[in-house]
Amino acid sequence: MGIGELDREAHVPEGRPSGTAAGPRTLAEALRARGDDGLAALLRARPDLLGPVPNDLTQLATRAGTRASVVRALERLDRFSLQVAQTLAVAPDPAPYPVVLGLLGGEDVPEVAEALPRAVALLREQALVWGEDERLRLVRTARELLSPSPQHPSPTGLGPTVAEATAGMSPGRLQEIVAAAGLPSTHDPVSAVASLTGLFTDRERMGALLDTAPPDALAVLDRLVWGPPYGEVTARPTPPVGWLRDRGLLLPVSPRTVVLPREVALHLRGGRAHRAPEPRAPELVVAREYGPRVVDGAAAGQAYAALATVEELLKSWDHGGPAVLRAGGLSVRDLKRTAAALDVPEPVAAFWLELAYGAGLLASDGEADERYAPTPAYDDWLDQPPAERWVRLVTAWLAATRTPGLVGGQDAKGRTLSALGPDLDRAAAPEVRHRVLALLATLEPGAAAEPESVLARLRWERPTRGASGSASVSRTAGAQAPAAGPAAEPGAAGPWASEVRPAAPAQPADGSRHPADLRERLARWVLGDAELLGITGRGALSTAARALLNLPIGKAAGPAAEGGGVEPEVAAERAAELLEPLLPQAVDHVLLQADLTAVAPGPLLRPLADALAVLADVESKGGATVYRFTPGSVRRALDTGRSASDLHAFLAAHARTPVPQPLAYLIDDVARRHGHLRIGAASAYVRCDDDALLGEILADRRSAGLRLRRLAPTVLAAQTDPASLLEGLRSMGYAPAAESAEGDVLIARADAHRTPPRTPPAPVPDGPPAPDATLLTAAVRAIRAGDRAATAVRREPAVPVTAGGLPRTSAAETLATVQAAAMTGSAVWIGYVNAEGAASQRVIAPVRVEGGFVTGYDHTADEVRTYPLHRITGVAELADEEV
Repeated sequence: MGIGELDREAHVPEGRPSGTAAGPRTLAEALRARGDDGLAALLRARPDLLGPVPNDLTQLATRAGTRASVVRALERLDRFSLQVAQTLAVAPDPAPYPVVLGLLGGEDVPEVAEALPRAVALLREQALVWGEDERLRLVRTARELLSPSPQHPSPTGLGPTVAEATAGMSPGRLQEIVAAAGLPSTHDPVSAVASLTGLFTDRERMGALLDTAPPDALAVLDRLVWGPPYGEVTARPTPPVGWLRDRGLLLPVSPRTVVLPREVALHLRGGRAHRAPEPRAPELVVAREYGPRVVDGAAAGQAYAALATVEELLKSWDHGGPAVLRAGGLSVRDLKRTAAALDVPEPVAAFWLELAYGAGLLASDGEADERYAPTPAYDDWLDQPPAERWVRLVTAWLAATRTPGLVGGQDAKGRTLSALGPDLDRAAAPEVRHRVLALLATLEPGAAAEPESVLARLRWERPTRGASGSASVSRTAGAQAPAAGPAAEPGAAGPWASEVRPAAPAQPADGSRHPADLRERLARWVLGDAELLGITGRGALSTAARALLNLPIGKAAGPAAEGGGVEPEVAAERAAELLEPLLPQAVDHVLLQADLTAVAPGPLLRPLADALAVLADVESKGGATVYRFTPGSVRRALDTGRSASDLHAFLAAHARTPVPQPLAYLIDDVARRHGHLRIGAASAYVRCDDDALLGEILADRRSAGLRLRRLAPTVLAAQTDPASLLEGLRSMGYAPAAESAEGDVLIARADAHRTPPRTPPAPVPDGPPAPDATLLTAAVRAIRAGDRAATAVRREPAVPVTAGGLPRTSAAETLATVQAAAMTGSAVWIGYVNAEGAASQRVIAPVRVEGGFVTGYDHTADEVRTYPLHRITGVAELADEEV
C-alpha cells in the first residue's frame, strides 16, 4: 500500500482513544495539555532539559527540540521505538496513526500492531512526537536527523520523495518523464510532480507500468529496493537503466548517480518502511542451570581470589611501585612485570590495576620522582572484614567510567592507551554494567545466560542511532562497491544489473568506532569482569550481587525495573552478610614441614600473615598457601630487629606441628652470622673484629665493583653508598648489618610507602544525573508558574514589549501601576532582571510599595517576595478574567 492510499484510508482503529479534531498546533501546546505527571515523566527521561530549569513551557519545548538534546533522546530509544521514529521521518507530515501502522506492516504482523501504541506513547512522553493520533508529528530536529539525504540515507533504506528528487530538474525534462510514463502533459512542474506521485502511489497503475518493464530493469530495482537507494551508473546507461530513468523510476542526483524515489520503493516493498520490524525484545537464552548454592559458592571463591589478588598487587608496591610516565599511566614494560608477578595475562592485570585505582587504594605519590604506591585508604581497607572489602571493590567498579579493556588500544590521535593513564573514561560504562547485570537478574537464581543472547538484547535496547533491521545511516552515495543489495538473489540480477551499483558503508575518517559498537565491547568486558570479581559464578548472578545491586529476582527484574527502595548502605550491608558465611574463615596457625616450608591451611589472620610474609617467601598460592624459609628470608626478619629466640618463639606459638630441626638450624646459623659485618657511611665502610674475614672479602673477585680498600686491620672503606655496599655483600653470601654513626645496629622496619591522602578518580558523567522526586516536583511547579505568567492575558492597551518578551514601561509608570495594584489587591505582570543579569517574567500581587521595593505574592514562585523597583523592566495589568 503506498503513502497516497494510506492517506486516503486513514481512520482511527476501534478501541483506541482518539484526540480532538483540532489538536495541539505546536509542541508547546502539546506540553501545556499534559498533566504534572506527564511533565515529570519527560524531565525524568530527558534530564538535560533541566539545566537550567526552563522559565515556561515554550522554553521547555524549544530546548526539547535542540539538536544535542534530540540526539541524546534518540540514542536512548529501544530498537522498535527508533524504528517508529524512523518511519515517521519518511511518512507524510503529519501522519495519521494508520499510515504509521501500515508502513510498519502492522496490518499483517499482530506483534507490530500490539507494540506500536507503546512505542508511540514512549515517543510522546519524551516529546519526540506530538499531536493527536490523526496528526502525529515528529519534532523537526528528529525528522532532519532521520530523513534521507545523499550524505545520510534513511535508516529505512528509503530515498527522497519524487518532489524532493526533482526539485532542481528542468520543466522540459519533467514533461519528458511524464510523457514516457504514459501520463498526460501538464502546464507546470508542480502538477507534473503531482501526476508522477499519483502514478507511483496507485497500486493498479504502478503494477501495470512495471508489467511492461524489461526483466533486467526489474533486477536493477531489486538491487535498490531495500537500500541504499542511491547507485552509480555509467556515462551511457544501458537499455534497462535508460528505461527506468525515462519513466522516473530512477531519478538523477548527479550525472553519475541515480536514486530510487521513495514512492517507487514503497510500492516494491508492499508499503513497508522497514524490512524486518522488531517489536519484541530478544529473549535471553539459558545456557546452563545450576543450584543457587553452587553459584554462590563459586562466586564466593572467586570473590576471595579477587581480594587476594588486589592485596598481593598492592603489597608488592608497598615500598614504591613503578614510575609514572610523563604523559601519565604505567609503561608497557611495567604492565608486563605486574602481569608476570600476578601470573595473569596483561589485560587482566590492567583490570586489577584499574580496579584498585578506582577504589582509591592506589595512586601516584606526587613526589619529584613520581611513582605509584598504595594510599592510606588501602590500610583502612585491609582492616575491614573480607566481605566488606569485596563490597567496596564492586561498588567502585559499578560506578567507574574508566575502562581497562581499552588498555593497549589507540586513541583518535594514534597514541597507545596505557593502564592508569588518561583517556580511558567512557561515560557509558556504568550504564552498560548495570544493564548487563540487570538482564542476568531477570533469570531464575542459578541460571546462566548465553552471552550472545545478552548482547542481542542489549543491541535491541540500545541500538546504533540510525541502524535498523534493514539499513544503516553510515551508507553514502557514490561509493564504489560491486556488492549486490540485500534483495538480490545469486544469478538473478541479469547482465545489466551491474550498471547500477548500490553505495557501500562508509568508514569514519578517524578510524573511530560507533558508540553502539563500544557498548557491545563494554558488555563483553562486563561479563568477564563480573566473573573475575565474583559477582557471577559460572555465569549466573550470585545472591550477594543481587542484594548489592538492589535487584529483584526473576522476571520482575530488568533494566527498567525499579529497585526495592532499599538505601545503598543497607544493600551493601545485606550483601556483606550474605557473602560472609561463604568466604573461608581466617586461621591462626600454619603447618611446618621438614623441607623448610610452611603450609597455611586457609587465609591467615592479618598480623600472622604480615609477620610470616617477612620471615618466609610465598612459594605457591591457592586454597592453601605454601611459604618457604630461606637464608635471605630469615635475614630479612632479623633485619627488622628480631632475634633468633624471637623467631623460634613465634614459630612455636603459631605452628600446629613441632618446629623441624632443619628450620631451627637455619635460623640459628643465619642469626650467628647476622651482623658480624657492620656497614656505615664514610662514604661507606665495613667494620669487623675478624680481620681474616675482611681479607677474604678483599680477595674475592666479586667485590671488585665495590672498590674496597683497607683502612685498618678491622675496617674497609668503599667508594659506594652504604645501601649498595650492603646489597653487594649480601649478594656475595654474607650477612652484614647497617649501623648508625654511633655504632648502633640500624633496624630495617618493614614500613610501607604510602601516598598522601587521595580521593578516587571521579567518574565522567554521561550527561546530567537523573533528577530525584523533589527536584522534579519543584521543576514542574516552577515551569507551570512561569508558563502562567508568560501566557497571562494583558489588559488593553498593551504596553511595549522587549525583544525578550518582557514588558517595558518608564520608572514613573512602573511605580504608579504597582502602587495602584497594591491598593486594589490586583495582580500585575512584570519583567524582572536579577543581579546576575538573568531576565524573567512574573505575575505578582503587590502588597506593599516603599523604599524603592515592592513586596507581594509571586504567583510564579508561589511565595511572598520583595523586588527592587529599579530591576523591574516594566509592568502590565492583567485582564479581569486573569486576576
